[in-house]
Amino acid sequence: MDNLTSLLTHFSLHAGVFYTGAICGVHRFEQDTMQGHMHLIHRGPVQLIGAREGAFNISEPTLLFLPRPGAHRLVTDERSGADVICGTVRFGSGGRNPVSDALPDVVLITLSDMPGVESILSLMFEEAFSAWCGRQAVLDRLCEVLMIRVLRHCIEHNMAQGGVLAGLADPQLAKAIVAIHDDPARAWTLAAMAAAAGMSRARFALRFKQVTGATPADYLAGWRLMLAQRLLTRGRQLKHVAGDVGYGSASALSRAFVRMLGCSPSRWCDRQRGEIGSFGLNDTARHENETPGGPPPKQAR
Repeated sequence: MDNLTSLLTHFSLHAGVFYTGAICGVHRFEQDTMQGHMHLIHRGPVQLIGAREGAFNISEPTLLFLPRPGAHRLVTDERSGADVICGTVRFGSGGRNPVSDALPDVVLITLSDMPGVESILSLMFEEAFSAWCGRQAVLDRLCEVLMIRVLRHCIEHNMAQGGVLAGLADPQLAKAIVAIHDDPARAWTLAAMAAAAGMSRARFALRFKQVTGATPADYLAGWRLMLAQRLLTRGRQLKHVAGDVGYGSASALSRAFVRMLGCSPSRWCDRQRGEIGSFGLNDTARHENETPGGPPPKQAR
């Protein structure tokens, strides 16, 4: 199994389009701690304001992805406006996660720099500006396909700032990381991980820390905990989850939860039920100036 497929097999990706069409003036998007925002600029110019890196001026077809979006604005000309597709992107159960944490605050990719996506984009734009039945379902699925291509682009061009994506971009470290992803319950030792990467223990430990920002042991613990969270949200009992992810007992997994998350598994599950119950791909854009004659943002179904 390849490195990205291995990651996404264990770490679900959900994307949905909530607005398509022309925008004019200033459009505000509130901070979102549970999911990222994607803005696909079909026709500009558009200025992105509010990102930590500062303002971005976009004059050609471009994809903007904010993995951890703070409040930001899209500013367009009052008369000519711009054509955009706006969506939300959620990894796993949402919130902080290894994928979004590994990316910069703003991923900006000129569409001409992503060869091979022309057919996806053509379909998206065709669906976005149509009134065909099933349009929303098609857009949401195409949005997910596009995000996988974005993650692939980030890995291939070393755009990750540490974490799992940076590790997967390293040919040797990727072998060990994929092995961990595919068999998290194995009694992994530093020697076993180094052997999977085809490296000595000392060289592997040093390079892993340099590239990902974590020690191999900490990465393994974090991956196991993430898998445990996913299984618990599906209703699997704690004692079974512990064995599935490589902990010898439920109490050992509980201690890992408290050490890494500051709460017990039951408390974490209670919080998740409250957050997921209120989650939806809602209208996250608030318009200071509505597009003249334009529709309000469309909520994904």
